[in-house]
Amino acid sequence: MKKAIRNLLLGLTILPLSVLAPSGNAQASFAVTQWFFGNWDCTIDGRPAKMQWRVVDDTQVNCNGGVCSSSSGVKVVGRFSDNGSAWVPLATRYSNRTDLGIRYLGREQDNWFLRFQPRGQSASGWTTWRGNRYPLMCRKLAS
Repeated sequence: MKKAIRNLLLGLTILPLSVLAPSGNAQASFAVTQWFFGNWDCTIDGRPAKMQWRVVDDTQVNCNGGVCSSSSGVKVVGRFSDNGSAWVPLATRYSNRTDLGIRYLGREQDNWFLRFQPRGQSASGWTTWRGNRYPLMCRKLAS
């Protein structure tokens, strides 16, 4: 009996907290945009390539025993296709108004760099592969 009363009281103290705490979901469409978001046509060492950067919903659910909690948020997801090959994930290392540090997440991971030219909606920089640098030129496609 005491256990049932204790569980009831515990439930009543948790209930008001859940009523007071708003439980909205973050949505990718409300994220602040960056210059590199969107679709890009690129050339990597003269070969055609494509790059994409998106903001996606990133809901996390954690369970411990029978109690689960969730949090909502967004994350930036990038990917790159060299000359029509399979898409390979990219991650941002850093970004500012004109520069983007990229981490290529393929089998041989490397750091890349792009500098944005707002007038031409283009970016230029370099990739690395096996210790060598290669030119990377990209042009942003209309949304």
